[in-house]
Amino acid sequence: MARRHSSSSLYILFIILVTTSSSSAHSDFFTSIGQMTDLVFTEKDLVTSLKDYIRAEESKLEQIKKSADRLDVVSAVATKDPEGFLGHPVNAFKLMKRLNTEWRELENLVLTDMSDVFISNLTIQRQYFPNDDDQTGAAKALIRLQDTYQLDTNTLSTGELPGLSSSDRVTSLSSLTVDDCYDLGRVAYSEADYYHTELWMAQALRQLDQGETSTAVDAVTILDYLSYAVYQQGELERALAFTKMLLQLDSTHQRANGNLKYFEYQLAKQKKAEEAKNEEEEKEEEVRKKREIQDDYLPERKKYERLCRGEGLKLTTRRQSRLFCRYYDNSRHPRYVIGPVKQEDEWDSPHIVRYLDIISEREMEKVKELAKPRLRRATVHDPQTGKLTTAHYRVSKSAWLAAYEHPLVDKINRRIEDLTGLDVSTAEELQVANYGVGGQYEPHFDFGRKDEPDAFEELGTGNRIATWLFYMSDIHAGGATVFTDIGASVRPRKGTAVFWYNLYPSGEGDYRTRHAACPVLVGNKWVSNKWIHERGQEFRRRCGLHESN
Repeated sequence: MARRHSSSSLYILFIILVTTSSSSAHSDFFTSIGQMTDLVFTEKDLVTSLKDYIRAEESKLEQIKKSADRLDVVSAVATKDPEGFLGHPVNAFKLMKRLNTEWRELENLVLTDMSDVFISNLTIQRQYFPNDDDQTGAAKALIRLQDTYQLDTNTLSTGELPGLSSSDRVTSLSSLTVDDCYDLGRVAYSEADYYHTELWMAQALRQLDQGETSTAVDAVTILDYLSYAVYQQGELERALAFTKMLLQLDSTHQRANGNLKYFEYQLAKQKKAEEAKNEEEEKEEEVRKKREIQDDYLPERKKYERLCRGEGLKLTTRRQSRLFCRYYDNSRHPRYVIGPVKQEDEWDSPHIVRYLDIISEREMEKVKELAKPRLRRATVHDPQTGKLTTAHYRVSKSAWLAAYEHPLVDKINRRIEDLTGLDVSTAEELQVANYGVGGQYEPHFDFGRKDEPDAFEELGTGNRIATWLFYMSDIHAGGATVFTDIGASVRPRKGTAVFWYNLYPSGEGDYRTRHAACPVLVGNKWVSNKWIHERGQEFRRRCGLHESN
């Protein structure tokens, strides 16, 4: 019987190894929900292997069996609908944390009396696990979502996110424990982000006070972080209060005793030098100190985040009256005379149009299938070096599909050419992108500006004249495409595509097309886009006489 178990486990090990190897061992898992679905099944297979080991030595390993049962529950829920499960950012964060941290702790637990098959399985699999950067990236994504959509820590901790219907709500698996909140606070602390350190340590302390237990952290440790975080934000009185609370629990705490004297001295000194301020000034000063948003690289951050929340839209009644829907055949194009497509205006100036039911379910799934094995961290063009590089403000993975690789890609390219009237032979390959936890792409231009004369020189096809963007999934919350200059927001709708010109007919860049992909709050966002270039359009979109014509 034991030999049969061993053979079965070795077979499972072989299957896991082959399956996982095909998805390429690399980090940045958190930047693509689509690739993270493989980790759900990896975790499920690991649980199965672990339970085999437990059945062999159940009498000696009761503590390990409890861990396995807990992980089995998580995997059972996740594998029913991996994309839907990982569409919830808390689930995605906890998946990163489990595979990066908890399985390592579990290995240490079994080292005293181990099963060779199980340990070999786990050791081999770990090279494909998320790493510390992935866990940190997922944590930062939760904090980014918290800021962009103005969510309080309790909303994120309970998992009750806006946009979730009652059928979408996942049980306590989508909630954050004391340990999870503490870990989020520590990530913020490591970035010297004391505002979010305070928020998440306070949430961890609240959950402890409400009776939740933790084996990894206690109130003393949390209060130590809290007192320092509020002190760094200039709130001496609160820092002193937290320090006194800590000393009530541990009167021998060396650092707290030292801080107590220091805070009392600084507070007395501050009160003597304090100038009278009215209540409004104090409030503004407190907000400024507690959250200083660095706008050095993104001056329109507030506008961008407001648009992502659905605020600040400039779709007036007058403008809306100029937007229409129609059946479109592109001047009686032979392919669309009998069966025109549905087209609707999203914005009047610059003109942004949406095509409905423009790509079928089967086509979208095939495009995803072709792209998924080669998804890599999305890059941006660095104007300083002229090279492509990853950036913290673009959280997604992308792949490029050439027309010769599959007939469907060529068919899609022809469809874009037929409907836009533009030559796509000089366009870039079809780019497929899948967004990760809190996936976003902050405000940017698709075209090369005058200060980037060599942006697309190596292509030899001129600037990006237009953008075609397919939406290949529906999003429960977040994930809109917003245009920060004009105050427009375009919601993802599966099976549709939007199109706009980046350049005026004169060839000058249209700076009104600066746009962004808002962080995905709930859901799994898939898009594909075609960047069409100037070369070949000379007689298809004639040059205007004026710069803005």
